[in-house]
Amino acid sequence: MLKIGITGGIGSGKTYVCQLLEKLGYPVFYSDIEAKKLMTKDPKLVSEIKQLLGDESYIQNELNKPFIAHSIFHNSKLREAINLLVHPKVFQAFELWKDKQSSTIVFNESALLFETESYKRFDKNILILADNETRIKRIQLRDTLSAIEIKNRIDSQLTDEEKIKKSDFIIDNNENVLLIPQLISILENLK
Repeated sequence: MLKIGITGGIGSGKTYVCQLLEKLGYPVFYSDIEAKKLMTKDPKLVSEIKQLLGDESYIQNELNKPFIAHSIFHNSKLREAINLLVHPKVFQAFELWKDKQSSTIVFNESALLFETESYKRFDKNILILADNETRIKRIQLRDTLSAIEIKNRIDSQLTDEEKIKKSDFIIDNNENVLLIPQLISILENLK
């Protein structure tokens, strides 16, 4: 079974590309969704996050997302510390999920594949690219973030140039190139 990582900066269209893969019949594990679930359901992790960020990181047992986002996007040491707590647990969950799949190829969507060095755990890695203008437009349609908040989030991730060096495949998601032919070409290369 091939394990394939899929990543891209915020607003690059990772989720949309992963939904297309699912429509093509491939299982996709969504690391970011799993991370949020673990951050509220795993008592040990909840305790560790509260120790790191304070009780304000939760409101009625739910993540205080604005507080956490503000804390970690303005402090790289806190962001690293959170990643060290959360990402190993997410990868354990992926391994359990993967063992239940019957497909010869499984995909793992993760926003921080390269930032956390997780890409080394996969057989191949796919990077989804979109220019900043397109990404900002998408994020503003999806979230209620200011342009400055979006820029801070983009700046907190590795640059596209750094990610390209570590990627096996690139998908252009600037809305000027069809996605399905790109995906089919990658899938044929993987087989």
